[in-house]
Amino acid sequence: MSKNPKAEGAPAQFVAADVEERKRGKLDKSFYFEELSRLQIELVKLQEWVKLKGLKVVVVFEGRDAAGKGGAIKRITEALNPRVCRVVALPAPTEREDSQWYFQRYISHLPAAGEIVVFDRSWYNRAGVERVMGFCTEEQVAEFFRDCPEFERMLVRSGIVVIKYWFSVSDEEQDRRFRDRINNPAKFWKLSEMDIEGRDRWEEYSRAKDEMFKYTDTKECPWWVVDGEEKKRARLNCIHHLLTQIPYQDVVPEPIELPPRAPASNAYIRPPIDTQTFVPKVY
Repeated sequence: MSKNPKAEGAPAQFVAADVEERKRGKLDKSFYFEELSRLQIELVKLQEWVKLKGLKVVVVFEGRDAAGKGGAIKRITEALNPRVCRVVALPAPTEREDSQWYFQRYISHLPAAGEIVVFDRSWYNRAGVERVMGFCTEEQVAEFFRDCPEFERMLVRSGIVVIKYWFSVSDEEQDRRFRDRINNPAKFWKLSEMDIEGRDRWEEYSRAKDEMFKYTDTKECPWWVVDGEEKKRARLNCIHHLLTQIPYQDVVPEPIELPPRAPASNAYIRPPIDTQTFVPKVY
C-alpha cells in the first residue's frame, strides 16, 4: 500500500489527517524518498520552464552552521541539468577582491536567461560571519545594510527572480550535528575551525541575524525561514516552497523513441581487449 494517501484517491479529510500525523512525528524513510522523488520531478519541470521562458533565477541559502543548507541544495540540484542550475560557493575573498566594491565578486555569478544559480552562502556573509568574527568593521556593516536592499531591488528590476532561505536550527541540534561530523570520517571536512569558534558565539550570531532581517527582509526580497531541526522534513518543505515561488507549466519534452539501429558494418575490427587497461574489478 502506498504511503501517500493522495496516490490512492483518499478522501480529503484522511489526507489532511495523515499530513497532521506526519507533522507530529519524524518522517518515515519510505514516505520521505517517495515525496522527494515526486518533488524532484517537479523541479525538472520547473527547470524546463526556466529554459523555455528565459527566466533568470537566484536562490540564496543562508543560516546557522550545520542547519542543513548543503543537504537541501544537494537534493534540489541532483536531478537537474548542471548547465541550467549551478551552485556558487565562493571561498574567502582574495586581497584584490577585498579592495573591490563588496558586491562586485558576486555579480559575475548571476544567471543569464534560462539559468538558475544557487548561492551556498552569499553576499550575506558580511552581515553574518564577517561581522561576528571581526573580519569587517561596523562601518562596513552599516554600508552593507544601506546597499543590500537596493542591490536586490536592482536585481529584481532587471528581471531576476530572487528567493532567499534562512535555515534555522537549535543550539542543541547544531551541537549534536557537530559531534556527528567529528566522529564521521566522511563528514569531518564539513567542520572547520571557524565553525568551532562560532559555536561559542551563538548569541552574537542571533543578534546579527535579527538585525540583518530588520534591514533586508523586504517586500521585494523577503526572507523565508526553514525550520531545519529535522533534516528530511526541512528538505521537503524547502523544495515544496521553492516550487510555489515561480509559476510554471509542464513543458518537458515527450520521451524520445529510439529508432532501430543501423545494421552493423563488417568494416570495423575491434582491437584486442588485452591491449587496453581496465579498472580492476574489485567488486
